[in-house]
Amino acid sequence: MGVIKKQSISGTIYSYLGVILGFVTIGLLFPRILSTEEVGLLRILVSYSVLMAQFASLGFNTVTIKLFPYFRDKARKHHGFLGLAFGVSIIGFLIVSIIYLALRPSMVEHAQEKSSLFVEYFYYVIPLVFFTLFFNVIDVYYRVLYNAVKGIIYKEVIQRILILGVILLYFFELIDFHQTVVLYTLAIISPTILLFATLIYNKQLFLKPDFGFIDHKLKKEMVSVGMFGILAGFAGILTQYIDVIMVDYMLGLSAAGIYTITFFFGTLILIPLRTMGKISSVVIADCWKTNDLVAINDIYKKSSISMSVVGMLLFIGIWGNIDNVFLMIKDGAYMAGKMVILFIGIANLLDIALSVSPHIIVNSKYYRYLSYFVGGFAVLLVVTNIIFIPMYGLVGAAIASLVSKFIYNGVKFAFLYSKFGFQPFSIKFPLLILIGFMTYYVSALMPAMDNYILDILLRSLIISVVFMVPVYLFKISTDINSKIEEIFNYLIKRKTTRGGA
Repeated sequence: MGVIKKQSISGTIYSYLGVILGFVTIGLLFPRILSTEEVGLLRILVSYSVLMAQFASLGFNTVTIKLFPYFRDKARKHHGFLGLAFGVSIIGFLIVSIIYLALRPSMVEHAQEKSSLFVEYFYYVIPLVFFTLFFNVIDVYYRVLYNAVKGIIYKEVIQRILILGVILLYFFELIDFHQTVVLYTLAIISPTILLFATLIYNKQLFLKPDFGFIDHKLKKEMVSVGMFGILAGFAGILTQYIDVIMVDYMLGLSAAGIYTITFFFGTLILIPLRTMGKISSVVIADCWKTNDLVAINDIYKKSSISMSVVGMLLFIGIWGNIDNVFLMIKDGAYMAGKMVILFIGIANLLDIALSVSPHIIVNSKYYRYLSYFVGGFAVLLVVTNIIFIPMYGLVGAAIASLVSKFIYNGVKFAFLYSKFGFQPFSIKFPLLILIGFMTYYVSALMPAMDNYILDILLRSLIISVVFMVPVYLFKISTDINSKIEEIFNYLIKRKTTRGGA
């Protein structure tokens, strides 16, 4: 847990710095500066590129996480594993580009009525796919080298600073919307360029594959993992982006813009889980290599309760300030997505409760099952979106996510429990939920202040104190308690040192 804890802390710090930048950009500036249709366009460009890039990897990122421990050998340049990953990715990129261009006539025909702006920027998706694909390849490579923080810094911080700069240029009318899209695209691809440059600087750019090292058994395993990785990876990304794509398809680009902004607030609670997942997946893979089931179960339990504490606090903080959220947005059109925040927030709490369960499954001998589970999850999402969007509009997409995630997480829980006896829950979870309800009740009793900024600050402070005090006293999470005590001891020691001076 040492590597996980150390990198989770630094990774989470950078991630939340990125959240602050994203909040300013997406939560505040996007709805004030851009029309709902323009917001929808920027989101759809990214959604298509991420979805296609995942398929273009041909499952090799899963191969990297699961099988790199067998290639790890710094003296032999890791047997040129990175060069092999690059080669596979180039082939995948060519395949998805051809498919995307072949689908253009039907996509353009459908988009003419409700999403005409997308037609103008149809071809921007292709370079976005390329750079997104290779960012993922290099980022995963750095992760298996136990350095997950670099990718987080470039993507969560630097990229968002650049996007913020682009939006401010547009706000001050120094560029028009077309130039905004061009610069936004450059900002999106910048982390890939920076990460590639870092590879060269760190002398980790080993591109000559050592095919002689890959024997028949290993080759067969790589192909098998890659095949199932295609399904699991593509379906996994599909589950993250299918809702906004279907909202655009069924309701139009403007509705997709509203969904994008409200969805953003509902996903803020997932940031610590994303950081934890990036780091823990590599450690779990090494644990499976030595069959250390005790360590895996320990990671599962500790990460689940720790992330649930953080996620619950963030969720209550967001929903307790929900009226202030829309006062900040200042565009009445976005009120249509208010309940999206609630349902997406609850759905994401389910993900957090099962924490690193997908990483445990995908790195075990039963990795194929995760492909089936995620594939079923993707199908379920499509079906539920088709059912609920016509019934409830934007909110229907969020309800579809909640229903689908409840079933998906239930399946993962049952599988790990039946195969290994792993399960992360204890009496601390219902106690945590009780503390959460009590905290929200206290926040709901508070009268609203005239100044919503002051209201946010005071309300958030009270929520944090009312929530964290019982969490600490009841020792809900030993990791969080130890971190709090570490901070207090540091402050006391510093104060004592100053007093002595």
